[in-house]
Amino acid sequence: MISSTGFSKRFSLWFLEGMHETPRRTEQQPEQASWWRVMCLTGVDYFSSLGYVPGIAFLAAGLLSPIATIILVMLTLFGLLPVYNEVAEQSPHGRGSISMLERLLPGWKGKLLVLCLLGFAATDFIITITLSAADAATHLAQNPWMPFKDTMILTLFMLLLLGAIFLKGFREAIGVSVVLVVAYLFLNGIVISRSIFELVTNFPAVDNWTNALFTTHGSVWRMVGWSCLLFPKLALGMSGFETGVAVMPLVRGDANDDPEYPKERIHNTKKLLRTAALIMCVFLIGSAFSTTILIPSSKFVPGGEADGRALAYLAHQYLGPYFGTVYDVSTLLILWFAGASAMTGLLNLVPRYLPRYGMAPDWARARRPLVTFFTAVGFAVTFLFNASVDAQGAAYATGVLALMTSAAFASVLTVWKAGRWTRVYFVFITLVFIYTTIANTIERPDGIKIASFFIAVILTVSLVSRIVRSTELRVQTVVLDEEADKFVGDASRGTIRFVAHRPGNTDYAAKAQEAHETHNIPAEEIIFLEVKISDASDFGDEVLEVTGEHSGNYRILKCQSPAVPNAIAALLLFVRDKTGKIPQIYLGWTEGNPIVYILKYLFLGEGETAPVTREILREAEPNPNKRPKVHVG
Repeated sequence: MISSTGFSKRFSLWFLEGMHETPRRTEQQPEQASWWRVMCLTGVDYFSSLGYVPGIAFLAAGLLSPIATIILVMLTLFGLLPVYNEVAEQSPHGRGSISMLERLLPGWKGKLLVLCLLGFAATDFIITITLSAADAATHLAQNPWMPFKDTMILTLFMLLLLGAIFLKGFREAIGVSVVLVVAYLFLNGIVISRSIFELVTNFPAVDNWTNALFTTHGSVWRMVGWSCLLFPKLALGMSGFETGVAVMPLVRGDANDDPEYPKERIHNTKKLLRTAALIMCVFLIGSAFSTTILIPSSKFVPGGEADGRALAYLAHQYLGPYFGTVYDVSTLLILWFAGASAMTGLLNLVPRYLPRYGMAPDWARARRPLVTFFTAVGFAVTFLFNASVDAQGAAYATGVLALMTSAAFASVLTVWKAGRWTRVYFVFITLVFIYTTIANTIERPDGIKIASFFIAVILTVSLVSRIVRSTELRVQTVVLDEEADKFVGDASRGTIRFVAHRPGNTDYAAKAQEAHETHNIPAEEIIFLEVKISDASDFGDEVLEVTGEHSGNYRILKCQSPAVPNAIAALLLFVRDKTGKIPQIYLGWTEGNPIVYILKYLFLGEGETAPVTREILREAEPNPNKRPKVHVG
C-alpha cells in the first residue's frame, strides 16, 4: 500500500519537473518533431481562423471582402513572411522578436519593453485559448442535433481538457494536432472547391457581385483604395506567425547542429512558416470569394445562420446536412485545440524571461505548474467575457498586431546595416504594421484596454516578486580560476579574511591601512574582494566566475554580478564549503537614507551592502555556527 507521504513526494517531483533546470537546459527539454508536424501544432491556431475570418471579413468590408483579403494575402507573403524569417534567423530558441529587442536594448529599458511585450503576448496567447474554446462551443451549441446548448459549460470543459493534455506531455498535443489539421484542411478543400464550382456555373451570382461593386465604388482604383483602409479589420487572418517561431524548440534540426545557432532547425522553421503561409493564403482567397458571392448578406447579421460560421453554412448548403455535421465537428475540434499552439507558445516564452529577471517564482521554470496556472487564467477570462467570441475579438487582434509590429521593428534594427534597399523594404513593412495596429486600436479600443490590464498585472506581479526574491542567493555555481584558488588555499591555513573594495580604486595600501586601524587585521591576511556590477536589471547569474590578481603585495579577487551582496554571499558560502573554515567579510556602512539604498539595491544591484549580505547569508544558512561572518565598521 502506497503511503500518503510517498505519493505526495512522487506527485511533487512529477508536477515540478524542470523547476531546477537552467534556462539553457530547459530549452532542450521538449520532445522534438519534424517541421511539418510542428506546423500542424501552430496551424491549429492559424488554420482554425478559417472558421470565423470569412464572416469577420464580410462584416468589415462587405462586397470588398475578396479584394481586402487579397491585400491581406500580399501583406502576409511579402511582409510577415520576410519579417518572421528574420526573427527565426535571429532567435532560433523560440524567444521570438522579444529576445531580439532585449539584446538590442540592454538594461532596465529593455526589461520594461520586454515586460510590456509579454503583456501583449499574454493577451494574444490567453485570448487565443479562450476565444477558440468559446467559438468551438458556439459551433457545437448551434448544431441542430446538439441537445446541450450552454456555451459557458462547454467552453470550460474544453479548457479543462486542453490543460489535461498538456499536463500529460507535448507529444500527445503534436500528434492530435496533425490529425485535426489534416482533416480540417481536407474538409475545407472540399467545401471551397464545391463553392468555386458553384461560382463557375452560376454566372448571375458573379455578375450581381461585380455590378454591385462598380455601382457602389465606380472604379477599380477606388475599390483598392477602400480595401486598403478596411483590411486592418481582417488582421486575425494573419495570426499564427508569432506562435510559429515560439514553437521553434520543438522543430527537429540536425544532430550535428550547433546548439547556439542550429542552422538546420532555422532552415526547417522557415519551411514551416512558408508552407503554412502559402496554404492559408489559398484558403483565405477561396473562402472570401465563396462566402461573399454565395451567401446573402442577411445571413451574416448577429444570430444569422452564417454568423461566425460562413464556411460551415456553405458546407450545409451545398454538401448536405451529414457532410455539414462532419464539417461542424472538425471545426469545433480544431477551434478548441487552437489553444494548444497558444499554450505551447506560452510554455516556451514565459520561462525564458520572468524567472531570469527574478520576477516569477522558480516553479515558473517547470511546465506543469505553468499549465495549471494558464488554465486557471483561461477560466477567469472566460467568466469575465461570459464565453463571448465577439467580446474577446478586439483583445485578440490587439495582441496579434502588437507582436507583429514589434517583430517588424526588431527586424529593421537587425537588417539596418545589410543594405539600403533591404533597410527601406523592412522600414516600409514596419510602417504598414504600425498603421494597421493604430487603425485597429481606434476602431476597437477595448483591445488596448484589455492588453493594458495584462501589462499592468505583469508589471505589478513582477515588481512584487523581484522584491520578495531580492535576498535569494541566486548564484548556483562559483568557479575560481587558478590564481583565485591559490589565494583561497593559502588563506585557509589561517583565518580567511575578505575586505570589500570598490572596483576602480587602486589605492589598496590605504584600504589595507583602514582595515588594520578599524578591525586590527594584519595586512598579510587581507584578500580584497571586488564585485563589478554587470547588468543590474538581470536577477542573477547561474555561474559566478572569480579571478585572482596581484597588485604589488596585495591579493585581489574580482568578479562580475548583477548584485553585489548576492555575489559576496555566494563566494563566502563556497569558500566555507571548499575549505571547511568559516570565512569573514569586512564591509563599511553607507552614508545616506536607508530607503534610497534599498531601492538602489533592488534596481541597481548595490546599496546598503552589509545588512543585505548578512540577510542573504542568514536565509541560506540557518545555523549561526556555520554561517560566514560579516563585520561592519
